[in-house]
Amino acid sequence: MKCEELLQYLSDYIDQELDDALTTEAQEHLATCHNCRVVLDSTQQTIFLFREQGKRSIPAQSRSRLFDQLQDAFLTSKTS
Repeated sequence: MKCEELLQYLSDYIDQELDDALTTEAQEHLATCHNCRVVLDSTQQTIFLFREQGKRSIPAQSRSRLFDQLQDAFLTSKTS
């Protein structure tokens, strides 16, 4: 497998949706290609961070204050 092919299958590889033959080819390529390992690791970290971000919430008091500030800024910009 070449780098271009791995990139084509990267999403399916991460989601474990490749057939056994392609998975083996991808793993063999990743074992010898530093650049593709970096791309794989970066992509997996990005997915992880995105999923973790969705789990965070702003405390109610801070959220209310933020919305008030946004509304004030919007109203101020509207009258300017």
